[in-house]
Amino acid sequence: MSNPGRKTRFTSLTCATLLVILPLTVSPASAQLRGHGGPVRALAISPDGQTALTGSFDSTAIRWSLARNAAEQVLRFHADAVNAVVLLRDGRAATAGADGRIAIWTAGKAEPDAVLEGHEAPIAALAVSPDGATLASASWDRTVRLWPLAGGPARALEGHTQNVNGVAFSPDGRTLVSVSYDLTVRIWPLSGPSAATVVTIPSPLNAVAIGGDGEIAAGGADGRIYFLTGNGTRSGEAAAGPRPVISLAISPDGAWLAAAGIGGSVAVIDRRTRDLARTLVGPGLPVWSVAFMPDSRTLLTGGADSIIRRWNAVTGEPVDSLLVEAAADPLAPYAGDRGAEIYRACVACHTLRPDQANRAGPTLSGIFGRRIATAPGYHFSEALKRLDIVWTPETVSRLFEVGPMAYTPGTKMPEQRIGSEADRAALVKFLERATKER
Repeated sequence: MSNPGRKTRFTSLTCATLLVILPLTVSPASAQLRGHGGPVRALAISPDGQTALTGSFDSTAIRWSLARNAAEQVLRFHADAVNAVVLLRDGRAATAGADGRIAIWTAGKAEPDAVLEGHEAPIAALAVSPDGATLASASWDRTVRLWPLAGGPARALEGHTQNVNGVAFSPDGRTLVSVSYDLTVRIWPLSGPSAATVVTIPSPLNAVAIGGDGEIAAGGADGRIYFLTGNGTRSGEAAAGPRPVISLAISPDGAWLAAAGIGGSVAVIDRRTRDLARTLVGPGLPVWSVAFMPDSRTLLTGGADSIIRRWNAVTGEPVDSLLVEAAADPLAPYAGDRGAEIYRACVACHTLRPDQANRAGPTLSGIFGRRIATAPGYHFSEALKRLDIVWTPETVSRLFEVGPMAYTPGTKMPEQRIGSEADRAALVKFLERATKER
């Protein structure tokens, strides 16, 4: 039986990290960047457009030359997924992971210059202040921390009641904005004792971006983008799609907002009209990260298939000749099955059959009747092993009824709920059929 009141940081239905050896197989003939051994969770691009930094579920970060389409350095330090990366003004880089640590790197050095510790749960996002002096981190320990890059103690900003998933500085550096699963956008003044301005949004929030004009965009688990003025006044919204938004980027010229979703597409929204201008559709796997090049036209996306792709965000066309190259659809045998279509969002992290390997999460083969954290060949945390949960049709249905955040606090799954009882039933019926060991 499940024990929904028992808390842990991980769940067996989670996109956990893959600890793999990183292959550096980059083809100069293609504008795609291939090298990570797991989903590309984070992306940052230098102001001159010459360098990119990526972080992955494979626990590494890679510094890329965009001129040569080649990996320049693999950064190995974190003990878990690298969830956030930023390039600093002095040419250094910062990476942060599910291990709760931040590493500061100088290009070419094999070890970090410094390690910033203090968070008690995974770090989900990083941002650097406009003057380059301060690094901000958002964590699932429900806090935001401000780190002086010249040294000194961090300042903790407390008030969120759930995982903090996104953080961004205002263009003038006077305020910091954070978003959380607790349905709030918080605008923190960075000078003086004033309390944060709290704005409640009708959805858990996964990402935030701020335009050069100070407008705030927050991405929701309901697939919508919520716009606010710099002082927190709601100023509009836009629909990105039916699935949770998990990454946002605003073009340098301010014209476009790109919203990446777990459904596998990227919505390009006209910021002036709030209209959906176009949808970029790739292989159909979740898109975990997006970033604009300095030209405001070229968009880089990091996918669940471990590839970084380039798009013309204005035309919607791929820059890469092999953009839609993809493996065979694992759900093709279940065409027309409603439950299979609902399950499609889980394909990137979980396999279904005993002859298929674990991915970012454990295989679901034989899941029903199995105690949590006992799938063979997968490394589970000690906290997870202590949970008194057996996966049954009822417990799986409950997970998606109330959402991973409420049912398994601290899960790495993007927050998503299936409100329809019929859809939950269809998903469970599909899993019962597809995960039978045979």
